[in-house]
Amino acid sequence: MSFESYRIRAVNAGDLVGVMRLERATPEAPHWAEAEYAAIVSSDGSAEAGVRRCLFVAEAKGNLLGFAVGKVVVSGALRLAELESVAVSASARRVGVGRALCEAVISWCRDQDATEMELEVRAGGVGAVALYQGLGFAVVGQRSGYYRDPTEDALLMQLRLAGDE
Repeated sequence: MSFESYRIRAVNAGDLVGVMRLERATPEAPHWAEAEYAAIVSSDGSAEAGVRRCLFVAEAKGNLLGFAVGKVVVSGALRLAELESVAVSASARRVGVGRALCEAVISWCRDQDATEMELEVRAGGVGAVALYQGLGFAVVGQRSGYYRDPTEDALLMQLRLAGDE
């Protein structure tokens, strides 16, 4: 399948089955309950208890290629973003889908006036680390034994979204 004509868009309720299927088929992705994804769809990005979330999907010819989840925590003047999850089907990797999904989340977080974004990634996920570094993220720390199945360290990465004013 050619992925030249994929598009990135906000999720809708009809995407949830595909999102869950892709998440379960991606061992390195965080595994959440379907209700968590459904809550993002029903909230439409609005703030609940100071947290705003987004979920974008990549699709081509009706096929779900990947998804990405982001959030912005709002506490007074502080708006901190997190890239919570990115999953791309094995057949659609290394053609720009993951990058486009990340860029959509980053843009959404900027629109929410977040000033910086964080993420955690498996230390051994060389492709993912390179993707995030290519987007401007820098390694700022490490958590030993953070991931399970298999046990692996997490790299903490950060991206500045807004300049100091």
